[in-house]
Amino acid sequence: MKVTFFDTKEYDRKAFEKYQGRDGLELKFYETRLCEDTAGLARGSDAVCVFVNDDVNAAVIDRLHGDGVRLIALRCAGYNNVDLTAAYGKIHVVRVPAYSPYAVAEHAMALLLCSVRRIHKAYNRTRDFNFSLNGLTGFDLHGKTVGVVGTGKIGRAFIDICRGFGMRILAYDTFPAELPDVRYVDLPTLFRESDVISLHCPLTPETVHMIDKNSIARMKKGVVILNTSRGALIDSEDLLNGIKERKIGAACLDVYEEESDLFFEDFSGHIMDDDTLARLMTMPNVLITSHQAFLTEEALSGIAQTTVKNIRDFFEKNEMENEVCYHCGRLEDCRKKRQKNCF
Repeated sequence: MKVTFFDTKEYDRKAFEKYQGRDGLELKFYETRLCEDTAGLARGSDAVCVFVNDDVNAAVIDRLHGDGVRLIALRCAGYNNVDLTAAYGKIHVVRVPAYSPYAVAEHAMALLLCSVRRIHKAYNRTRDFNFSLNGLTGFDLHGKTVGVVGTGKIGRAFIDICRGFGMRILAYDTFPAELPDVRYVDLPTLFRESDVISLHCPLTPETVHMIDKNSIARMKKGVVILNTSRGALIDSEDLLNGIKERKIGAACLDVYEEESDLFFEDFSGHIMDDDTLARLMTMPNVLITSHQAFLTEEALSGIAQTTVKNIRDFFEKNEMENEVCYHCGRLEDCRKKRQKNCF
């Protein structure tokens, strides 16, 4: 089983290299992202392993299929960067639906605490031997209302953390769950009543720019917005305007809608071409990390384990527990339900 990895970093390779050579598994790693220009690097491979910023569009899928690739293994939960319609009938697609939901949930809370208690500002200040407390006043999370959009495994882990802080919890999900001390409401109500809003939902055509000027207009003055899910859930220009108008009190972002050409790379010696991101970074109430919420030892190990299992299940058993396709779960007569694969 020959597998070509795209968009890899040292931490990726470290997690996967222990599987090299096991039971015929042959792994090849590239730092470059998968796109139309680089798809040829997978020639001769049985599978490719890709990440969130690889562009797996129809042209790439045709190229991979023509070169004999039979499986696209995502080492992440989201799959909005894959044209599932184009892949159907040509190449199977599998993903890692869960690894360590605590990694992302804990990072979201870390961002929130850092922002509302001005930890990042205090850190910079004290390194210059400035021990003044002026401008560092925060607020208690206890008793505040948090609105959680998406109550899958990550959203639920975040809710558990918020519950420990004594926060009142509102939630929105198209498939509500039975959760103690959680009140499910519609989105307008969640926007209107929340002091903190945290996004933990997938990026779909229905959720693109869920946070825009219209939803921001419904929010409380001074609301804190967290996004550790997908960048395009938020209209960045509208977010920026909401901050400039003093409607949004703070924004904590681990993702950004135009991140694919920026995140995971070192541009410290370059001029920032993305004006919106550059302006966001100049705001004193904006905290940005570069899609690192997943980055824990436990999560990396879980991602590698599940990805390798997905690959082996396909080639050795011809069944895929974690397969996705453009109509998975939407058709009453789903082939996967009967035969354990989509086509």
